[in-house]
This record gives sequence, structure tokens and C-alpha cells, in this order.
Amino acid sequence: MELHRNPNYGVASLQFAPIVKQLVEQLGSKSVSDYGAGKCNLQRALLDLGTDLDYRPYDPAFPAYGPAQTADLVCCIDVLEHIEPDYLGNVLDDLRAITLTYGFFSIHTGPAQKHLADGRNAHLIQEPSSWWLPKLCRDYEIEALRKTPGGFFVVVSPRKA
Repeated sequence: MELHRNPNYGVASLQFAPIVKQLVEQLGSKSVSDYGAGKCNLQRALLDLGTDLDYRPYDPAFPAYGPAQTADLVCCIDVLEHIEPDYLGNVLDDLRAITLTYGFFSIHTGPAQKHLADGRNAHLIQEPSSWWLPKLCRDYEIEALRKTPGGFFVVVSPRKA
């Protein structure tokens, strides 16, 4: 929780907002679920870019947001690398359960500049895209993948049962 008080917490979504805006327009999304919403910077950035839609934040550090909600486009920006490895499967299951049509997931693959109170690096999972992709492909088709400085992002659609 200490990291959540940091003013620089949750700012990764700002750099991805233009891409999310483009996806919303291309895909005709009416709702966005922001999984790991932090301080809802994605919503503010989308509004600044002229995109107003049904925004549904979720973050366990902010219980007032309520449970994760389904949406046309599920965004999970700079979150997955922070998950305790033993719980990653559960989080991926949660994401799949709320992704109606598309997902936008950005993942940092190296160390964070921040550390947890116990001294561990804030990026608890530091693995390359080749490690992440099989986990994502269990539930999703990869529609697009792009390398970013320090990681990558994917646009995914749920696999049909």
C-alpha cells in the first residue's frame, strides 16, 4: 500500500492512452474496464483526448471501485508484472472472465525503479515476452503485439470455447 501513496504510482496508463483511444475508435468499444486502475489516470487521459465512454475501474488497493467488471475493452496496463507469481493464474482467470471482446495488456519485462517495503523489486515477475505469451495464449488470440521500451503490449481477443 505504501507504493500507492506515491504520486508517480499508476502513471504508466498515461503513455498508453492514445493507443487505447485508437482501439476504442477502431473497435467501436462502448465500455472500458481498467484492471489495476490505480488513480484512474487512464480515464482522465482519455477524457483529455476527447474520449468519453463507460469507464469501469478496478484495483484491489482501492476497494471503493468495487469488483472488476466486464467491458468491451479490458485494459491491464503495467499490472501483471507486479503480481505475486503464485497468484498470476488467478489474475489471468479474472481478466478472461471480464474480457467480452478485446483486451489491451501492457507488460514490463525488466526490473522496476521502485522496491517493496520488504526490499523486493516492485516487478515481481521479470520475464521476456516469450515467457508471457504462452500464458496469454491459453485464453486469448493475439491480435497485435508491439515491443515497447522495457516490455511489450498485446491486443487480444478471447478464445472461443
